Amino acid sequence: MSSYIHKRYCIFFFLSFIFGHMTAQNDSIGSVVDEVIWVVGDEAILKSDVEALRIQGQQEGMRWKGDPDCAIPEQIAVQKLYLNQAIIDSVEVTEADITRGVEQYIENMISVIGSREKLEEYQKKSLSQIRADLRESYRERQMVQGMQQKLVKDITATPAEVRRYFQNMPQDSLPFVPTEVEVQIITQQPRVEQDEINRVKEELREYTERINKGETTFQTLARMYSEDPGTARRGGELDYTGRGMLDPAFANVAFSLTDPKRVSKIVESEFGFHIIQLIDKRGDKIKVRHILRKPVISDDAVQKALQRLDSIRTDIVEEKFPFEAGASLISDDKDTRNNNGLMFNVTDEGVRTSRFKLADLPSEVAKAVDALQVGEISAPFQMVNQRGKTVCAIVKLKNRTEGHKATITEDFQVMKDVVVEKRRQECLHNWVVNRIKSTYVRLNDRYRDCKFEYEGWVK
Repeated sequence: MSSYIHKRYCIFFFLSFIFGHMTAQNDSIGSVVDEVIWVVGDEAILKSDVEALRIQGQQEGMRWKGDPDCAIPEQIAVQKLYLNQAIIDSVEVTEADITRGVEQYIENMISVIGSREKLEEYQKKSLSQIRADLRESYRERQMVQGMQQKLVKDITATPAEVRRYFQNMPQDSLPFVPTEVEVQIITQQPRVEQDEINRVKEELREYTERINKGETTFQTLARMYSEDPGTARRGGELDYTGRGMLDPAFANVAFSLTDPKRVSKIVESEFGFHIIQLIDKRGDKIKVRHILRKPVISDDAVQKALQRLDSIRTDIVEEKFPFEAGASLISDDKDTRNNNGLMFNVTDEGVRTSRFKLADLPSEVAKAVDALQVGEISAPFQMVNQRGKTVCAIVKLKNRTEGHKATITEDFQVMKDVVVEKRRQECLHNWVVNRIKSTYVRLNDRYRDCKFEYEGWVK
């Protein structure tokens, strides 16, 4: 999907939520005498909608393309065109996707504003009300993106077309390819002490006892104590999920549950320890809630793991065995040990590659790699892996390609992406222009002299 399109319309929908429903609550917006300024099809655009986005844009430092007085209502109108077509074409968005997106956005807002209480004060709503209001805006945003993806999904470019596009382009106009690296990694998981495991299990047994006695609910305890940030705020709820998408140990217990009133036995997964409660089963999918608790790793255990890695590094440097053997036989990293420790990256287009931009690596890995020459091995360091666990690691810089202007022989994919992206933008632009021609549009006279991005609004 076009990063240009994604960024543009992501901004639109979230800004429209934040301020579009707050006219009566915000003094600076509430003073606006509302009126219909545009009509697109059977959808009206209000003056308050435009003023809301203008104020938020000023606060966020946004830059509109052209005069904001013209650009803001035009972008709202464009959204209505896409959304109407998405409804006609039955573009679907799953409830699971909506829930994940809303929760992620709320978490981001809380991190920016400072706390849940400040967010509620700012919005003059409870968190549950904010969440409910966000769902429809997020659904519409996803439908618009789905419609755009449908329109551009078949656009591509042949090698000959890519060459023709760049053959006469000045050197200073060629795309710049950032530095890329290939990295191998060996990790060691610090050992959790048995006393700490016993403590976590005792907590979970206590939760189960309180639920069974009716002193509280599973959802309440999940919100208070679960260490899974993606589900804790929803009372521990996981939406309908197939067995293959879950940790095997978790799935075995979850799919064995039959009574929604009962709490499962304690189950250990690669994420920590859980208790699970059944909500519903639907075909080969299950809906459950869970509470996750993670044992705390002691400083002593971390130091022991770092020391072991330091010894492994010394043996590799002294050529007692190669890095690849250490990664295959010693590393705890399940994702890389079958590939000689080589880390892999999944691009926005879903392509799996071993090449990383430094910004796409985990920050601790990027910091270690940035100081290495090709073939060198880092000192041991501590990091949190993608599963949220503390691990210790050493990395080897396998290859580095310095940042440079793209060439057709070395960077064909980069140059192809530029051509395809340009064609996608042209396709979407032309689609909007054609839709305007066949859609009833009426706008206030004061907008008739605007220089719009899309032609045809003034009829």
